[in-house]
Amino acid sequence: MTPSSMSYLQRSVASSLAQQPAVRALLRFLRQQPLGALGLIGIVTMLVAGSFAPQLAPYDPLAARFDATLQPPSAQHWMGTDNFGRDIFSRILYGTRPALLLGISTALIGSLIGTAVGTTSAYFGGRVDAVLQRANDVLLSIPLIVAALVVVAVLGRREVAGLDVNLMIAITLPYIPVMARVMRSAALPVRMSPHIDAARALGFSHLRIMARHMLPNLVSPWLVMVSAFTAQTILLEASLSFLGVGVHEPTPAWGLMLSGVSVETFVSAPWVVLFPGLAISLTVFAFSLLGDALRDALDPRTRH
Repeated sequence: MTPSSMSYLQRSVASSLAQQPAVRALLRFLRQQPLGALGLIGIVTMLVAGSFAPQLAPYDPLAARFDATLQPPSAQHWMGTDNFGRDIFSRILYGTRPALLLGISTALIGSLIGTAVGTTSAYFGGRVDAVLQRANDVLLSIPLIVAALVVVAVLGRREVAGLDVNLMIAITLPYIPVMARVMRSAALPVRMSPHIDAARALGFSHLRIMARHMLPNLVSPWLVMVSAFTAQTILLEASLSFLGVGVHEPTPAWGLMLSGVSVETFVSAPWVVLFPGLAISLTVFAFSLLGDALRDALDPRTRH
């Protein structure tokens, strides 16, 4: 194949992709929301770093070298070493995995369950609504970090495929009432719409009405809440790891890198806590930028 034909083929593929509705919507979002585009680039960068950590990390994140403890950033160790001589840059790359895996998975699970509860509450109303909302009030009265600590303390640790399932439950449970309250508020106007009354008059089942006629109208607030929950989950996981009830040694985790001896060596070796803290801050900032951009792009009141 000649270079000219290759160039023509590439232009044709690019042109056909640009004509896809999803691609056009993404390009329009990136053009109209530059801060959201910046946040999306940051998230994609973190996903790539976590996915290809074994190829990108220059050192084994678990290998201790006591002849290279607390070395400052250099050409050999870009972010220095910790008190065990482990390369901080390699540990931050590997720490991206539990942060994003826990953040995204728990945000999705909590959002889906909360959406089901909120939609059910708004659709049926009456006693069902009253019971579900009182249960939400009880759960919302418990601080997020306290609820997570209680669940972890009661359930202990149980790892499946290297992931602490009980830690996921501890982080997911406090998000359900928050999501249920938000989605109930968004579903109430939809429930009063004429097309919902028409669907009920046609004899459609309650499950079909909620799934096919209500939930598609709730996608916008759902996306915004998922991005917000993901950022909050990364902070919560780091807080639990810092307190010793989250991800445990020797798994590389950003919150774990901030705890223990790292706090004591902050004055003499600030890079030990500086770079993990920056990783947490930048990741949370990226998800926050994306969430704000999605809110502005999907909310008809602020779209223009």
